[in-house]
Amino acid sequence: MSIQDFTPGHVEQLTAFFGRLPESDLTFIKEDVTPAALGAWPAAPGQRWVDVDDDGTVNGVAALLRLTSWSNHVAELRLVVDPATRGRGIGRKLAQHAVAHAVRSGLLKVVVEVPAAQERITEMFLDLGFTGEALLRDHFRDLNGQLQDLIMLAYLSEQTFDALSAVGMADMMGDD
Repeated sequence: MSIQDFTPGHVEQLTAFFGRLPESDLTFIKEDVTPAALGAWPAAPGQRWVDVDDDGTVNGVAALLRLTSWSNHVAELRLVVDPATRGRGIGRKLAQHAVAHAVRSGLLKVVVEVPAAQERITEMFLDLGFTGEALLRDHFRDLNGQLQDLIMLAYLSEQTFDALSAVGMADMMGDD
């Protein structure tokens, strides 16, 4: 497995990836993932990466989308991993890769939205240095039409850098 910048050469594999996802996962994706839309992703704003097996199969995708105007120091992290490969650390590696890119790019904050019911995902982000930012009650409907809570987590790069500097580990932030 390797993390690669998303390129036009990944469109076919990413189309297959999104085709394998269950409807419950697709409801959380904020972007159009039709083949035509995926073809436009390499030219779209933001940075995207894919985790690819040796045979070219995409196991996960991460996007770091910078906000605009007065929030241009903030980016939203979006992360999706194939259910068949979850639990192997793919999501963690993609998230770490995206956060390291954000820090190197001078972004001060990375936010991610997680359904409150997905405790494992929330714990992964907390382990990566994200902190709770907001709880949005009854913010979305699940496939059964039930209202669900959404958690917004944030990674504050300046605080993390200050903490790493205090213990002599600030040089680590340059590594992926």
